[in-house]
Amino acid sequence: MKNLPPNISPYKRTDVFDETTIPKGLLSNHSTKEGVWGKINIVEGRLLYRIEAEEVEEVELSIDRFGVVEPQVLHSVAPIGRVKFFVEFLK
Repeated sequence: MKNLPPNISPYKRTDVFDETTIPKGLLSNHSTKEGVWGKINIVEGRLLYRIEAEEVEEVELSIDRFGVVEPQVLHSVAPIGRVKFFVEFLK
């Protein structure tokens, strides 16, 4: 998983989702637009973050570990039990 670039800033964020309210689109492969980064913030619990880049990478996210979404890279998430999270969009 890459790091967020230092020269970007947040401009929008989602509501807080839990294991029952995650939009179906987030559970299957999707991507952000060109130039748009994402930061997956865990409020409670754990989330599996799957990145479909050159090699598939799976990362377990928690309160102590956020997820970085690269522009135009396919990715998906899956709850690991109970979870609460939101996504910030940056550019």
